[in-house]
This record gives sequence, structure tokens and C-alpha cells, in this order.
Amino acid sequence: MNLLIVEDEVRLRNALANNIPWDKHGIEVVGQAGNGVEALRFIDRKKPEIILLDLQMPEMDGLTLAKQLRQSDPLLKIIVLSGHDDFAYAQEALSIGVMKYLLKPAGDEEILETVLEAAEKLRSELEQRHNEDELKQRWEQHLPYLVNDFLQGWLKGKFELWEIEQRSKYLQMNMLKGAQFAVAVVDMDPLPDTETRFSRKDMSLLQFSLGSIVQEYLQSTPCWVVSDYAGYTVVVYKLSGDEAPKEALQRINVLTEKLLFTVLSCLRLTASAGISGTIGGCEDLNKLYVQAVRALQNRIMLGHDLAIPYQEVQGREPEFVLQPNLEKALEIALETGEENKAADMLSALWEGGMAKAETIEEIHEHILYFESLFVRMIQKQGWSVREVAGEDYVYFHNHRELMVKEQILIWLQRMIKAYLTYARERRKSTSHDMIKTILSLVENEIDQEMTLHAVADRLYVNSSYLSRLFKQETGKAFSTYVMERKMERAKATLQEGVRVYDAAAAVGYRDVSYFTRVFRKYWGVTPGEIRS
Repeated sequence: MNLLIVEDEVRLRNALANNIPWDKHGIEVVGQAGNGVEALRFIDRKKPEIILLDLQMPEMDGLTLAKQLRQSDPLLKIIVLSGHDDFAYAQEALSIGVMKYLLKPAGDEEILETVLEAAEKLRSELEQRHNEDELKQRWEQHLPYLVNDFLQGWLKGKFELWEIEQRSKYLQMNMLKGAQFAVAVVDMDPLPDTETRFSRKDMSLLQFSLGSIVQEYLQSTPCWVVSDYAGYTVVVYKLSGDEAPKEALQRINVLTEKLLFTVLSCLRLTASAGISGTIGGCEDLNKLYVQAVRALQNRIMLGHDLAIPYQEVQGREPEFVLQPNLEKALEIALETGEENKAADMLSALWEGGMAKAETIEEIHEHILYFESLFVRMIQKQGWSVREVAGEDYVYFHNHRELMVKEQILIWLQRMIKAYLTYARERRKSTSHDMIKTILSLVENEIDQEMTLHAVADRLYVNSSYLSRLFKQETGKAFSTYVMERKMERAKATLQEGVRVYDAAAAVGYRDVSYFTRVFRKYWGVTPGEIRS
């Protein structure tokens, strides 16, 4: 839980923030404010859940602030800490929703216990809000994503017929028994050399725009639109039972051509589409999807801005099996550092292709496939293939040195380890640079008040991440490290004969009495004793 302390007396404010062991009880002090106006700025930025509030303050008093906060956030827990024991003050505070009214001087234990009580009460209220209406609203919000995930799995042939029927009913997809489908796969064409508005870095944005255009254009057409693992926009057309298969496919070809024209008109860039060569039922959707993807691949030979129908290849079917879902899963596992999962995805890709290769030509074809897969994933990160691969780089330009399947598999497994090792070293280097920056800030600005949240804001990261990173790299909490550096600097300054007041100012303490207490607690002696 996050706590904001609002108190105009500097000494008391510092004592409340530093003398009570908040962190041991899961409470984080996200800020301190000296008046109501300053508190509003903190609340807008830090979003505290609990506020410890004084009543008598300049610019905006505590009751005015409490009224305003309760109107904007009824869940906010406000604890008043006041020197006024007038019953009217307490009655008014409680009437506007203040949780508790404590009288100064309240003890640290009583204050901590009250804040923990507020935290527990807030947790209880949040749990009660998870009622049926909210769950229904969340279900409706997440339904499009659940449908998208289901369609992705269905297209990849992951489900049995009974699962398709059960899941589609659960997701309210209104699928009639015995329904027939056709599939089209739409993708942006490569950017022309003359294109100046977009670059390759913008392809994800263009793919998203393509999906939005397809959704809007086909909103009155019975179909589902889904993005697949490879980034394509897939249209699953739902066909009426009274339409002949050839007539249905002809209509879909015309509709898809008009769709591509709409994309060109909107983006001033071309897209192409592959269309399944047949129609089929629920159990045929994977076959129709593969047909559409293979049709789309023919744009390499036929050119761009085309709606390409699938044509059955006579003779032996090609052994190379399309597995974009496994490719994407491998990429995600590598990016998230999951070595075992990456190894499993590599094995699945291997079993689906290379393991079935029977001739030298087929083996070389699959080597090229794996080479291009790793090159794409490495270069997507902005890395050098040579640096990542190290000694194994030789196989990227001379793959004929890989003589047998076992050798090829071992090489690919080494590439997974090389990728993950290189990624870890890059992240470690980045972490070290950030920690160096923080240590430099502490040394150069030790005469200023320094909090974890303020440093996180300056580095444009969130404070939770920064806290964990700092503890991981230094072995100390940020506040502990800052306190140590301040106390060591103060001691060194005092030993040089500097006055106690100046030594306190040199390490960011404006209240000499408070500095003296902190110094004595840390070193066991007073600043004056060190100086003498």
C-alpha cells in the first residue's frame, strides 16, 4: 500500500516518514507534503491509497482537502492526525469519510496500527467490489481477445471437433451446426523503395492498421477477423448453406479484391491476400488456412496487390510444413529468457520439418529455413549475428560443413544458448549503467533530499522496478544506501572541523535537531562529539 504524509511541521513530517518501520509492514511512503495544494500535486502523480493528514495547514486546510479527495476517490483512506481535541472537528472529519481521528502526540505504534488497519480495510473493500456485474463487464471486455485466441488455435488445428463446438458456444460465437467456411489471409506487401512515410520499423503499425481496415470493411459480412501468430490478418468467411461452393469462392475473391482496393485507398500502400481453394466444415479450417497462406506466398512470383486463389499442386506435396505458431512461440521464449521452452519449440519445429527430410536437397532447404529464422530473430533485436553466434557463425555462410542431422540439431541448440547468453549480458550491462547513474546522483546531490520515487521519475522508470534492481545490484535498499552515504559524508565533514549546522546542510538536513537524532542513532554519538 502507498502512503502520503501531509503535515506542515517539517520535524514531525520527517519523523513520521523515517522513524516508523513502514517497509517491514508492506507500506511505502510515496511522498511528503507541507500543505493541501502540494498534496494534490503528489496525489495526482503518485496515486496513494492511504493519507496521513494534518488539519491546520497553510493554503488549504486538511478538512477542505479531505472533502475534495473523498468526492474524487471514495476508496481513499484518510487518517487525521491533529492537535485539536475539539469534538466538533472530529465529528466533521468523520462525517466526510475520514476513517480515524488521532490526537497529537500519538505514538508511533498507534499510528502504524491505524495505517495497517486502513490498508486491511481497503483490501476488504476492493475484494467486495468483485461482484457479479463487474465480472460480467470484464468478461465482455475480454471476450474479443478470447475469441481471437480460440480462432488462432482453431486455424492451427489444435482442437478436436467437440472442443470447437464447446468453445464456440462458450464464447457466444453463434456457429450453426454443419456450417461451411472459406479462409482468406491478408498481409501488407513489402514497402517500395520510394516510400518515405514509413520504414520497416513501422510494419507492426501497418499490420495493425490493416486489421482495423479489414474489420471495418467486413463488419456487415458474416465472418470472423483474427490476427494470426505470423502477423497476418485472417478472415474466416461463414457461408450460407444454399450457396454452391464455386459461387461462394467466386464471391469471396471479388470481395477480397475490393478489400485490397480499400486498403490501398486508405494507406496508399498495397496489400495482398491468399484465398483457400475450397470450402469446408469446422474440422477443415486448418487445411483451408494452410491453403490460403500458401496462396499468399505466391506473390513472390506473381507480384503484389493481388487476391490469389489457392491452386492444388499436382504430384508430390512439398515436405516443408508451415509452422508460424511454433516460430512465434520460439521467438517469445527467447525474448523472455525461457531456455527450456525455447528448446521444446525448437524440437517441435525440428520434428515438423527436418526430421522428415529424406534427401540432401531437403536437408539443405531446412538448414536455410533455420538460418533465416535465427537471423530474423537476432536482427530484430538490433544485434549482430556474428557477435551472437561467435564461433558458430561459420555455419551461416557455409552450411555444407554441417554433414549430418545430429550435428545440425546440436548447432541449433547451441544457437539458443548463445542467444540467451548474449541477451543476459546486454541486460546486465544496461542495469550496470543505470546503477552507475544512480550512484553518481547520490554523490553529486547528497545535499538534497533524495527519494526513490524522485530518482525513478528522473530516470523515467517505475519505482518498484528501480527498487528491485538497486537491491539486486548493491545488496542494499535505496533508502539504506542514501542514509549510509549521508552519514559517512556528515562524519567526514565534521572531522574536518565544520560546524554541526553546516554539516547537516551539506547532507540535505535543514532541521539540525532532527539531523542530530538521526546521526546519533546511526553512529552512537552526537555530531558535536565527533567534531570535538
